[in-house]
Amino acid sequence: MLPVDTAPASIEFDYAIVGGGAAGLSLAYHLACEPRLADKKVLLLEPEAKSQNDRTWSFWTDQPSLFDGIITQEWRQLAFRSPGFERVFDLGRYRYKTIKALDYYRFIHQALQGNSQFTQLKASVQQLEHSDEAVLVHSSAGQFRARWAFDSRPPSIRPQPGKYRYQVQHFVGWEVETEVDAFDPEVVEFMDFRGEQGQEARFMYVLPFGPRRALVEYTLFSGTPLPKPEYEQAIRQYLAERLGGAGYRVVEEEVGAIPMTDHPLPARDGLRIINLGTRGGRVKPSTGYAFKRIQAQSARLVGALASTGRPPDEVTGDKWQFRLFDTLLLDIMQRQGESTRDIFRQLFERNPLQRIFRFLDEQTSWVDSFRIMNSVSPGPFMRSIAHVLRGQPGQRKA
Repeated sequence: MLPVDTAPASIEFDYAIVGGGAAGLSLAYHLACEPRLADKKVLLLEPEAKSQNDRTWSFWTDQPSLFDGIITQEWRQLAFRSPGFERVFDLGRYRYKTIKALDYYRFIHQALQGNSQFTQLKASVQQLEHSDEAVLVHSSAGQFRARWAFDSRPPSIRPQPGKYRYQVQHFVGWEVETEVDAFDPEVVEFMDFRGEQGQEARFMYVLPFGPRRALVEYTLFSGTPLPKPEYEQAIRQYLAERLGGAGYRVVEEEVGAIPMTDHPLPARDGLRIINLGTRGGRVKPSTGYAFKRIQAQSARLVGALASTGRPPDEVTGDKWQFRLFDTLLLDIMQRQGESTRDIFRQLFERNPLQRIFRFLDEQTSWVDSFRIMNSVSPGPFMRSIAHVLRGQPGQRKA
């Protein structure tokens, strides 16, 4: 990545990518892998070099991916646990996979290094100014023109709580090494809802890397994050029960807060600016998963650019019915968060896991979507449908 003072100011580019996180780097890598676009000049701007393992990304898939070579680990079994129902599922043709962010950053930067079509700058972007013909990028490294710009900066949302729903998936995770065998390395603990809910959706999430090493996260869906010591106390209690008092040490820590909202996040900002990542609504509102949705959008954009020379008219391919399902679940979380546990329990108890995965991937037919919705108690969803029809989000009653 070039420092600011060596930036080639005022050069024109075919594509400008603003932000070098998961979404921006994904698009850059998909562009680099498309031979039909090998003659295109690409500008990638990122305010700071990514040099730390600041997060992990997990996803399920039944298809090969571009990043299988840097997968930290994959699993063929997944556990769901709640009071009254526990099951370990065989994933069949699916695999649950995890990538560490630093491996992802290094992999893509190494792939771009030496590729003459890419210019990487360490610079912040203040404004994107678009016209019918081009986008003018105003950055700390100067001004640049591009035919198309792809913006992955965090969105600026002005909340409208009387109209939309605002929840957060927030968590603290410890990667631990234990003194005794404590984890089944074949099984992801996907959701363990057996703890107190506290009027919210609260669960433990465990990625086992071996019998004595795992990432243990305390995760909540709610309106606001907790003080950090509360997450840490929950993790300590979980580990004490699991280890029977045996010792452990914390190797790494990750902290996150992922917005989950039905507030509109536009896919475009004018004709020539395409929004990516969280800014473009790639975080699934009802689950917080984003990595695979980001990859799907990158593939969609690059495929259209290579075939037609321009992004597709529908840059996400999202379907309205799944946005409605997300809104309904967000509404339930907002007014009665603790009931989220029962909804997920019913989903996992009454449906094949593959159907649940297809539904969360927004790939189910109308028939299977109906089966999913018919598998959960209708009362909470009917109340949320009433709120949607009135245009007023549900609120917790005092």
